[in-house]
This record gives sequence, structure tokens and C-alpha cells, in this order.
Amino acid sequence: GGAEIGTFLSYSTEKALTKHPEEFGHGAIEGVAGPEAANNASAAGTLVPLLTLGLPTSATAAIMLAGFQQFGLQPGPLLFANNATLVWSLIASLLVANLMLLVLNLPLVGLWVRLLAIPKPWLYAGILAFATLGTIGANPSPFELGMLLAFGLLGYGLRRYDYPIAPVVVGLILGPLAEQQLRRALAISQGDPSVLVHSPVAIILYLIAATALLLPAYLRLRGKGKVLSQLAAEED
Repeated sequence: GGAEIGTFLSYSTEKALTKHPEEFGHGAIEGVAGPEAANNASAAGTLVPLLTLGLPTSATAAIMLAGFQQFGLQPGPLLFANNATLVWSLIASLLVANLMLLVLNLPLVGLWVRLLAIPKPWLYAGILAFATLGTIGANPSPFELGMLLAFGLLGYGLRRYDYPIAPVVVGLILGPLAEQQLRRALAISQGDPSVLVHSPVAIILYLIAATALLLPAYLRLRGKGKVLSQLAAEED
């Protein structure tokens, strides 16, 4: 849920498909248009599980769910039958919002372009200041400020040595959710870990996850082996 995963996946896909990957990171239009399109599309995509199943997949969707419940509305299949006017009004508001964005952005495009002239050190300093203020405002803890510094240094190291940052962001988003569901499953099973492999569906998902994790490494090693074999054959 949310825009983070879709945005990073779009950027990675655009960078993999482009014929000029060296332009990415220097204002390539594909690297701007693709993630922004994914960012905008995720707003409507969040409403699908929220309205049909009552599952909030982002912080904004969770706030909307709380608002629905405050007015005695329970999102789900019956919401379309009992409160069709509300549902279609919400969907129509997305169309109106996109039209308003178009009206506002076209006249102000010159202003947004001028933001690119701001020196990068100023931008980095401002981002760091707002991130620090946000951390202090959420929970004024020296430990969390230390975590902010540690993750900042980790992100700098990943960017410095060309490691992808998207998996780290996905892990930060999905990690707490996975831990919460793990604790819930163990609490329901009274501490029996075999419940994690009791369902055939769970076993299939584990196998898919293991394949997604191990298959790229295997193919990479296999490709290196073929290259070494070719070099050895050429030397002979």
C-alpha cells in the first residue's frame, strides 16, 4: 500500500528500459514522469481494497476508514449497495482533483522548474532539518534520533556504492506489519511455531518467496560461470 513501492518500482523499470541509463539522476524525463504517474495512480488504487474489503493499505486510507466508521459506515461489498451515492461521489472527486491539478500545474510550471536551481547542499540541509524535526515531533527520543542518523548513513552508503534503495524502503514499510502479524499468529497458536507452516497456502507462499530470493542469485552465478568458461576456452 501507499505510493512508495509503486514509485520506486516505476523508477527502476524506467531505468531498466531506457536506452540512456546514464541520464538517470541528472533530470531524465522518464525518471520523473514514470514515478509521478505511479504516485498519482496509487491514490486511486488505495481505494480499491478500502472500499471493497475495508482494508486500509496506507496511512491516508486508515484515516479514511476511521472517518467512515465514525459516521457508522462500514466499507465492504454492502457499501456499494447501501451507500452508492457516497462511493461514486468519492470516485468522482478523484477526477475533479486531477483536473484541478492540471489547471494549477500548467500555469505554475515555471515556478516548479526554478526549484531545480536550488543548490543540492541547501536541499539536503533542508530535508535533514525537516526529517529531524519530524522525528522529534513524533517522539522526542535520543534513541530514535540515533536511528535517524544510522539510517541516513546507511542510505548514503547504499547510494555511494550503487546499491538499490527501494528494497530498504519496502522493508521499512512492510517489516513492522510482518512482525505484528507474526506475533498475532503465535499468540493465537499459543506459541506453537508449527502454525506458520500448517497451511498449504502458507507453504506455497514460502516457496514463491524463496524462489524470488534465490533464483536471481543462481542465474547470476550461472552467468558468471559461463563467462569464465568462455574466457578459459578462448585462452586454450
